[in-house]
Amino acid sequence: MSNQTEQAEIVRRSLKGRYRKERRFRAYGILAIALALAALVVLFADIIGKGHTGFLKTTITLDVEMDSEAMYLEDPTNSDEVRMADFVEPLIVSLAEMLPDATVDDRDQLRGLVNAYSSNQLRDELVASPQWMGTTQTITFLANSDVDVYVKHKDDDAYSIKLSEQQREWVDELEQRGIIETRFNDVFFTSGDSRDPARAGVLGAIVGSLLVMFVTLALSFPIGVAAAIYLEEFAPKNKFTDFIEVNINNLAAVPSIIFGLLGLAVFINLFGMPRSAPFVGGLVLTLMTLPTIIISSRAAIKSVPPSIRQAAEGVGASKMQVVLHHVLPLAMPGMLTGSIIGMAQALGETAPLLLIGMVAFVVEIPDGFFDGATALPVQVFLWAGSPESGFIERASAAIMVLLAFLMSMNALAIWLRKRLERRW
Repeated sequence: MSNQTEQAEIVRRSLKGRYRKERRFRAYGILAIALALAALVVLFADIIGKGHTGFLKTTITLDVEMDSEAMYLEDPTNSDEVRMADFVEPLIVSLAEMLPDATVDDRDQLRGLVNAYSSNQLRDELVASPQWMGTTQTITFLANSDVDVYVKHKDDDAYSIKLSEQQREWVDELEQRGIIETRFNDVFFTSGDSRDPARAGVLGAIVGSLLVMFVTLALSFPIGVAAAIYLEEFAPKNKFTDFIEVNINNLAAVPSIIFGLLGLAVFINLFGMPRSAPFVGGLVLTLMTLPTIIISSRAAIKSVPPSIRQAAEGVGASKMQVVLHHVLPLAMPGMLTGSIIGMAQALGETAPLLLIGMVAFVVEIPDGFFDGATALPVQVFLWAGSPESGFIERASAAIMVLLAFLMSMNALAIWLRKRLERRW
């Protein structure tokens, strides 16, 4: 009887120990998840906190008098002469009229309130509407990037305010009167890169990324799926195919910068392809993405039950018919999911694109696969390294755009998997 009691006590202690370990393991898991979520919250809070103002622009609305004498314009009807006129003076005169305490000696400080490209905007407006000459027009201009930083971050010590005390007083007064205001920054989504933070946009980088992703998808998906089908369904099991499989797995772990060096040596130096071209970027990212697509496609093919193949062969289907008509449609959801995840990974790559020259300063929106272009992650890299304070929020805003693309692609992968997967 005593032996049974002792054995029962040993079992109870053993169970208590197991339960304690289980609770401890569960607590460790919850703690790990909590730490990961906390890190994500801190990351997103920092990015959103710095980047949300990048979606706003600061504008100045002025009543500009189109005075030919102030523009040093002799013949207002001559479009060539109009293009060479002085369009800065009307802006300074208009600002001086709105600031009664401003004098002629304050010309340089007044000029520092409007964007450097405002004179070009005024010139284009007058060329497009020559009937404006001799009239007063109300036009909205972008504010100087320093004014933009001051209006949006005047209480933030992380930003360097470069305006003088006089300029700050003027900006505060104009802001109270509604002449200076902030609104949605459509320029950020409709223009390319610029040396001026107020005029810098991500459209060129978005178009460049889309062109690169199109080339990558058009090459990597069919090649990767074909390679996976051959290795899984047709290739003989020998040392050569084992060697290929091992190297595919090794390529999936190779740092992305190695693929950039390979692209630089082969596509640019050997074949003479143009630098900064989306087509070359797509080729490099194809090499990087192929191992991921091949591995995920092979896993999807393996998940198809052998009974599907046996049933198809039992009714007289050939090996090719079995693969194309039965195995491939059932494995396609897993293939698409792996491909989209691989594409999302490629979208965020920077190092390979830097080595093939897509780090160039590109203002124009690319029109084709061989035009000079940059990509979103490279654009973030460029802006993050710029000394101007205005590029801090532009870089964070571009990161938010990039994250939106990445989350959309991952959400699409999850939706496709749920939508197309079959259960047996």
